[in-house]
Amino acid sequence: MKQKIRKKIKEKIKSYSELEKSQKSAIIKLRLINEEDFKKAKCVMFYVSLKDEVDTLSMIDETLKMGKRVTVPVILKEEKRLIASEIKNRENDLECQHFGICQPRKGHLKEIPLEDIDLVVVPGVAFDKENSRLGRGHGYYDRFLCCLPKRTKTIGLAFDFQIVENLPKDSHDIPVSKIITA
Repeated sequence: MKQKIRKKIKEKIKSYSELEKSQKSAIIKLRLINEEDFKKAKCVMFYVSLKDEVDTLSMIDETLKMGKRVTVPVILKEEKRLIASEIKNRENDLECQHFGICQPRKGHLKEIPLEDIDLVVVPGVAFDKENSRLGRGHGYYDRFLCCLPKRTKTIGLAFDFQIVENLPKDSHDIPVSKIITA
């Protein structure tokens, strides 16, 4: 069932033009910046968007300009987990590797404690009306989100069509606090 939903959403994303994705991402960015949890946050963790996701690159730049701390996820494949690494400048600190995944350059990795993060902006292939999230199927974010302090807020970003009525849920699936769409 989850694979079927992933396939359907990915096909829909492919049919979206770059202009549509860009316009919707700009609306989502404005909604995020006006969100109370974002305004209060001193440290925000953003996913670094792939081509088929809501674009976070300008959100990262804008957040840094506001003087907030920004972290991005780093995948530790051997340990099957994510860590948060602080960046000061997206263009200088990140490099894109295989499959367009951007992570801190060698020498730019600066892991920060989870307690420092006030808000995590979370990717998802799909979300439902109960804020459940369907990821890419590797479980990295679920393992990361379950370790966050209770006070840390999580916001999923999605295009309207990524919201479905009901997602199948497993015991390890972690919902987000809120979803922002356009």
